[in-house]
Amino acid sequence: MKSTPFHDMFAGIIANTPYMKAIGAEYVGRGADGVTMRLPYRPDLIGDPETRVIASGVVTALLDNTCGMAVWDRIGEFKPIATLDLRIDYMRPALPDNALLATAGCYKLTRSVGFVRAFAYEVSPDDPVAAAQAAFVISSPTLRTKV
Repeated sequence: MKSTPFHDMFAGIIANTPYMKAIGAEYVGRGADGVTMRLPYRPDLIGDPETRVIASGVVTALLDNTCGMAVWDRIGEFKPIATLDLRIDYMRPALPDNALLATAGCYKLTRSVGFVRAFAYEVSPDDPVAAAQAAFVISSPTLRTKV
């Protein structure tokens, strides 16, 4: 019996992650540049009512989750991971009334750490709202010893 590739479960994982579900994030797919997620524009995600720009914390959460998905994509199986380091450079406000996309690629994988780069944008990663650099610790199953 052939098992389902782990990346085929990504949409379900995002749909069942409480915060991603709350903000309406969606898994778009994977490609040569990495994993892509989408965040539809919603009024309840606005950080500044005057400019109607999406709150920076929402952008951070989207990038963090997309980066984690990129590590899982590179590993090819479920292993517990956790954000070890996340740096985000905000380059401009997100455009009101536009969905936000995030694409992340894991460019280096060691036995215990995945290194990722990501961009949040509306149309093209060439005009990013924000860029992220992240490291994720990859946990291995705990060895059980007899007592």
